[in-house]
Amino acid sequence: MTEDKPGKTKLRRKGIYILPSLFTTASLFAGFYAIIQAMNGTFENAPLAIFIAMVLDALDGRVARLTHTESEFGTQYDSLVDMVSFGVAPALIIYEWALTGMGKLGWMAAFIFAAGAGLRLARFNVQVGVADKRYFRGLPSPAAAALVMGFIWVLNSYGIPGREISILALIVTVAGGVLMVSNVRFRSFKDLDLRGRMPFVAVLAVPLVFVLVFLDPPQVLFAGFLVYALSGPVGYLWRLVTRLAESGEGRKSHKS
Repeated sequence: MTEDKPGKTKLRRKGIYILPSLFTTASLFAGFYAIIQAMNGTFENAPLAIFIAMVLDALDGRVARLTHTESEFGTQYDSLVDMVSFGVAPALIIYEWALTGMGKLGWMAAFIFAAGAGLRLARFNVQVGVADKRYFRGLPSPAAAALVMGFIWVLNSYGIPGREISILALIVTVAGGVLMVSNVRFRSFKDLDLRGRMPFVAVLAVPLVFVLVFLDPPQVLFAGFLVYALSGPVGYLWRLVTRLAESGEGRKSHKS
């Protein structure tokens, strides 16, 4: 936790706080449970466990801030758990579901995802307090895990065996790993002021989203995270095209 006394340097406490650590440990359990379910071939439960881990991961930091129990231990523990739940677990699950029949190519694709998550988390840790809070640099590991797990969840719900679409699964897995270590910007939404006034339409949109999720969780969650994963590259290409167009117009005006 940081000290709020004026005129003093803010330092994180080094103690262990039980409440936020319980949420982090629960997230670790969900990731571990997802691996066990994949080993047992129950792929309808494995993606759900990863999504539960995402919810718990989002809660532990907020609980720590609300209860003023932030600590250096909690930060490091959270990062290690994220590596398991959003790096190793999704890589092993997608490998068991679709990539086992592809030999070395399959496990290499799974390793690219796991390595991407590790590098993404390490880069995030060293950029805390330095990077622009409005954006993530590279796809966040929970979002990459949700992309891969949503892919499995949707197709498994339709009864499509993973090995029949192993090439597509490999592309999704590698794309998730590469996006995590890329320099593409993704909105963090940390700049949203939820305590301020909101338009009435936005207030209605919140329960609508919950209704859609409950109607068809696999498709809605996968579609949402797919759009988020595509938003970064699309935004990058749009900015690139805009800059090229502006530079072209600038050269024309200079010649005239």
